[in-house]
Amino acid sequence: MTGTDDEAVAVEDDDALYVLTAVLLTPAQFPSVLGDDYPEACAALGLAPLADGYGLVLGQDGDGARWTVVIDDVSLVAVAIASWDCGMEYDLSPDERSMVAALPGWPLAVAVAAPGVPAPHDPAPDIAEQAPLCPPDASAWGAAQRRMGADEIALQWAVWREQIDETEFAASAERKAAPGEGIAQTAGNREAEDGGDKDVSGGDGGRVPLTGLQRVLSEAHSYVDTPPPLGRVRSSFAPGDARTLRADGPGWSLVARTDDIAFVLLDEKPGEILTVGRGPELPGLLEALDKMAVRPN
Repeated sequence: MTGTDDEAVAVEDDDALYVLTAVLLTPAQFPSVLGDDYPEACAALGLAPLADGYGLVLGQDGDGARWTVVIDDVSLVAVAIASWDCGMEYDLSPDERSMVAALPGWPLAVAVAAPGVPAPHDPAPDIAEQAPLCPPDASAWGAAQRRMGADEIALQWAVWREQIDETEFAASAERKAAPGEGIAQTAGNREAEDGGDKDVSGGDGGRVPLTGLQRVLSEAHSYVDTPPPLGRVRSSFAPGDARTLRADGPGWSLVARTDDIAFVLLDEKPGEILTVGRGPELPGLLEALDKMAVRPN
């Protein structure tokens, strides 16, 4: 998803930005590396969470420095992204009146560079008024990596789903990656079978702490009664009549199909993917979450 080689928009004064790519920052679609919800993602960039959202245009200036230009013309960026995804060229040249901010650095990793200018680098301190944005450290597991892992599962659902053996759903599947390999692609043991809430108590009347998976399902259930911050639960298209659901919370991410199972990732379990079978309770939870989820326009 990149722009054409000769695209350029004004950054400030006579500087120009050679556009490399762009992303949406809206309640229904935002770079998950920035936060668990839309307001949190906006706060990471120092932006107010406008209802209509923003477009983020990433590129280089004439000296090769990285810049992220924030514009409020969301539809323009959406059309550009759709065109690039179809392999078409699109001259993304937003009007200066639509520019909200020019932020140094890139919040996301960009694999391409503008031709004819120096290699990508952060702007000089005397030019940038704030610390440059930078993508998360991919070598260490954390909230950003957990959310990026959930992104991958949502995008490659069929690949991940075909690894699940239906005959093993008598006991739930847990996956773990080898060190440094990120998200796993090998099956391990199972943690839970269904999507039901468990109220677990000890024999002496004491409360036994919920497992990580039970905690996630309990918090997801709570979203139905008490709506979380905007963007914590999102619904997008899926084959057939199904929807792809994405829910995030403190330390966890959930990806599910409304007609199928769910995958869960936890901050506390680096590189692991927990699988939640349909069971008697998961379908109702997914249906309820889908009804209150934010959807793309």
